[in-house]
Amino acid sequence: MTAAQEQEAYPVRVVAEQLGMPVATLRSWNQRYGIGPQQHRSGRHRLYLRADIEIAAQMLALVRSGVTPASAARAVNPVRAVTRPADCIDTLLDAAFHLDSTRVIDVLESQLLEHGVVDTWEDLCRPAFADIVTRQGCGEGCIDVEHLLSWAIINTLHRVSPAPHRVAHGAVVLACAPGEFHSLPIEVLRAALAETGVHADMFGASLPAAALSDALARLSRRSTAVVWSHSPETADRELLAIASTAQVCPAGPGWIASDLPPGTRLLRTLPEALSELHGDSDGRQSGDD
Repeated sequence: MTAAQEQEAYPVRVVAEQLGMPVATLRSWNQRYGIGPQQHRSGRHRLYLRADIEIAAQMLALVRSGVTPASAARAVNPVRAVTRPADCIDTLLDAAFHLDSTRVIDVLESQLLEHGVVDTWEDLCRPAFADIVTRQGCGEGCIDVEHLLSWAIINTLHRVSPAPHRVAHGAVVLACAPGEFHSLPIEVLRAALAETGVHADMFGASLPAAALSDALARLSRRSTAVVWSHSPETADRELLAIASTAQVCPAGPGWIASDLPPGTRLLRTLPEALSELHGDSDGRQSGDD
């Protein structure tokens, strides 16, 4: 590569088109992880040099292989110092037990922007909920804290990781099984998919079986539905055969692997779900600059 080529600079829209990824995702990587033009460069619009594009391409390849964005960023840009989500557990719990929703949201937002959805959920939110459940088991009344934290997570995910544009083909549908009201895990999955540019249609808690069937029939393209069940009482295997043209994947601890039809892929964890659904990301579109 010549010196002239190395100094060629490109706007974010052009780079996104070259890499085949949404502009919004490329912008967020620059903001969260420093992947892209550096803040100190002069100019009204920060432009990508060839070296910036190569680093972004390396990160994209890692993410598409199943690596979380935060881990991928550390791999391609290891010199950037970051704080760990686990370091914020006590701070988050203190704010939640004081019912200080503003402070809870501030902690969540800073970690989501720094580390992304998967690492924040796995290393901060899940341990915080585990602590709350342990306290409940010891007789401490903190269901209010659990509900406030759940609301704050959903609220923050919607702002930090909004839905990208729907792609021209392929659809991901997220819903809770009938009678299942624990919708937070699929909210997290929606946001994690959005973070990598994958649009998902969210139907939330306790979607009737007939409504799921209607939704899949209404989609005139290849679809994958994820049906979340937190308890065995809501895990109805008949839901898995509700549509002939769509793949329906069970997710959550309510499903028992031995009770599922042969060949059914049970999505036990958030990384597993992302890996399974990433095939629908091939049709991702770049947004407008």
